[in-house]
Amino acid sequence: MSDAIRPQPGIMEIALYQGGKAQIAGMRDVVKLSSNENPFGPSDRAQEALRRASHSLHRYPNTDHTSLRNAIAAAHGGLDAGRIICGVGSDEIITFLCQAYAGVGDEVLFTEHGFLMYRISALAAGATPVEAPETDRRADVDALLAACTPRTRLVFLANPNNPTGTFVAMDEITRLADGLPAQAILVLDGAYAEYVDGYDGGAALVNARDNVVMTRTFSKIHGLGGLRVGWGYGPRAIVDVLNRVRGPFNLSTVQMETAEAVVSDRDHIEKCRHENARLRTWLADALNDLGIPCDRPLANFVLARFVDTAEAEACEAHLRGEGLIVRNVAAYKLGHCLRITVGDEPSCRRVVHAIAQFKGVR
Repeated sequence: MSDAIRPQPGIMEIALYQGGKAQIAGMRDVVKLSSNENPFGPSDRAQEALRRASHSLHRYPNTDHTSLRNAIAAAHGGLDAGRIICGVGSDEIITFLCQAYAGVGDEVLFTEHGFLMYRISALAAGATPVEAPETDRRADVDALLAACTPRTRLVFLANPNNPTGTFVAMDEITRLADGLPAQAILVLDGAYAEYVDGYDGGAALVNARDNVVMTRTFSKIHGLGGLRVGWGYGPRAIVDVLNRVRGPFNLSTVQMETAEAVVSDRDHIEKCRHENARLRTWLADALNDLGIPCDRPLANFVLARFVDTAEAEACEAHLRGEGLIVRNVAAYKLGHCLRITVGDEPSCRRVVHAIAQFKGVR
């Protein structure tokens, strides 16, 4: 290739995102606990909606997502549907934000152990990614504010955070929003918000401020990871900007109609929330009993902390030998940790039994 043909600045600095592994060569009875998927899958209502939508695959989808946006607004306490934007997972909303508000010479700020897509999307837009240190794997509002400069355009905060599972209280998030420079937007990534009792993902703060955007996903508690549907909620002016860079047919009819069916399926959501909370507590307690500490988990995974990177890697290898796939989070600067999805009860018991074997506990 000619030396004159070059990608935009930042592109070649991107380390490709690696999703959670799903297979182990030579094994059939594999349990995947590496991608924070809902072990109960989508509801019956979702599956029926998907089947119905398959009859119209020859038709283009609508471009404004009106029906889905109205369903999301109603299901989340009467949000303003006109301030909702839908995307291919919440990842696409993150991409839109960086594409629209950050470029060469701008900075995109996030925390030390924040979701990898923040860095990737910043670099793809030509912006400079900036990390603020965390305190004991928890976002530090003072550190974030101290890291802001006149070049800061976006500040991403996942709450609960992935992969740490730690949570920042709303009074602290409000202090962060109030303290940002005038040109900066606070983006609250609420991919795991449904797992936290009484937490609206930041919706009330979005309604009260003109510099806050919330992102959400259907990939976690709704069980639609394979369909890739997400959404964002923000000030009308910001959502208008994002819609100008959104592709007109970014969501298919199948995606929209299936997501619309699940967003109001409270019985399925509550079942998944209840079972996840029960098994999450059991899993974290069982690991702590084995001498493997976990921060208080609030999402659908636990972050197991080992003595060092060598022990974490050895445990991961042992688990793979037992047909169990968990997530190595060295890419998040947590080489001594393994992130373990809260699966169904047999999966949770199986992974604890295997780790007990690894630790030599009977």
